[in-house]
This record gives sequence, C-alpha cells and structure tokens, in this order.
Amino acid sequence: MPHYELDGKAAIVTGAGRGIGRAIAVRLAREGAAVGVVDLDEPSARAVASEIARSGGRALPFALDVSSRSDALRMVSESVAEFGRVDILVNNAGVLRVTPALEVDEAEWDLHMSVNAKAVLLCSQAAARQMITQGGGGRIIVISTTGGRLPSSKDNALTSYVASKHAAVGIVQQMGLELAQYGILMNAVFPGIVDTPMLETVHRGVAKLLGDSYEAVRARALSSIPLGRFQLPEDVANIVAFLASSDANYSVGQCFDASGGVAFW
Repeated sequence: MPHYELDGKAAIVTGAGRGIGRAIAVRLAREGAAVGVVDLDEPSARAVASEIARSGGRALPFALDVSSRSDALRMVSESVAEFGRVDILVNNAGVLRVTPALEVDEAEWDLHMSVNAKAVLLCSQAAARQMITQGGGGRIIVISTTGGRLPSSKDNALTSYVASKHAAVGIVQQMGLELAQYGILMNAVFPGIVDTPMLETVHRGVAKLLGDSYEAVRARALSSIPLGRFQLPEDVANIVAFLASSDANYSVGQCFDASGGVAFW
C-alpha cells in the first residue's frame, strides 16, 4: 500500500483559491492531509476544495479575511470542528501593488501590511494556540519572497510589498523561537518568479510604469532566472510538503530558498 506522509493530519492553507496556494493545498491533500482551503473569494475556495474531493481527498472551503482576528479564529475553530485538529498552517495569502516609493499612499501601505504581515501574526496565533491545546507540536509555514530579505529590482517599484514581506520574515524568526518549546516548527519559504496571475499583474504594472511592453518585461524577468524557466506553483508546493513532513523536524525560524537561483545572500 502507498505511504502518505501526512495521513491523519489536518492542514489550513490561506490564499488557496488559485496559484501557489492552490498547488500547496492539492499537494498536502495528496500527501494524505485533510485541508482547509481558505480564500477571500468563495467560489475559488469551493472550486479547489471540490478538486481535492474529486481526487479522493478531504477538504473544507472557507471564504474569509485573513487580516481579521475574528475570521482567523473562525478558520481554526471550524477546521477543528470538521477535522478534529490542526497540525499544519500555511500562510500563503498575499497582495501586491506596483507603485514607485514616492507615490505609495497610506491606503496601499496599510493593505500590504494588513494582508502580508498582520494576517501572518493573527492566523499563526490562532493555529498555534490550537496546536498547543491538542499537543504533539505542529508546523507553521509562511510563503514569503526573496523580497523578504533583499530589495526587488528598482524597476519593479515594490516598496510597500517588500517592507511587508520583511515584516513577515521577522514574525517567522521571532515567533518561531517562541513556539519551538511546544514542538511547533515555524519557517518560511522564499519562492522566486512564479508564473501565476499575480506575476502577470506585476509585469503589466512594471511595463506601464516604464512605458515598455509586457512581453519585454517578461523576457527580462526570464533572463534573470539561472534555471532558465519561470517557477511553477508546484515547485513551491514541493518544498512546503517537505517542511510539513517528518523529514523537516529540526528547523526553526528559517527561510528556505526556492527561487531557482534568482537571489543569493
């Protein structure tokens, strides 16, 4: 019989309605986990949950705002009601706007900080409390970006996004140290240039800013990747599956590179 690494485990994946989050939810389900599929867009969450169910997995869709404490608590309590426990949380939900630093307004700054940083804290708090209550430890994984350690290209104009991802990494490092005593391992993943609808949004925004073509911006981005191809959402899901598994049993507050060599530090 096949061995499923996450049999008997329950996971929650935020921003799971498409792109990287969808790939992560599908992969964790394939490894045997029951999965809470969280997205602001209800039809997208339901579609991914149905996809998992059709493949023989178990999934529960949630439509909620991860930057709301009450929604974060509901996400965990309803997952426990359905699955009996929460073992894995993947903080994947994120937003991105292309705006030159001198033009970033408070609304844009607050949006990035709310979804990309505050939500990591709120969802991680809610999940960690449940993991402590049930015992046995757990895993909290944050999908960050190379921009969580280094600035993006000056042409990308991502000041508020990069700042919010730096904040998320700070949460991983400090909160990870504090949660380790409970056997809860908190780490981050740094994807590179992932071929998703968000990437298209970035490239079109940069093209507009520079007065360039979308195709030219995309070609330059591709040329910066040593592996010679854009990253697939499944490439990110692979390292998340590793961090959720028993093989990754001794890492705390670390940032795992999955950028295809785009950034070095």
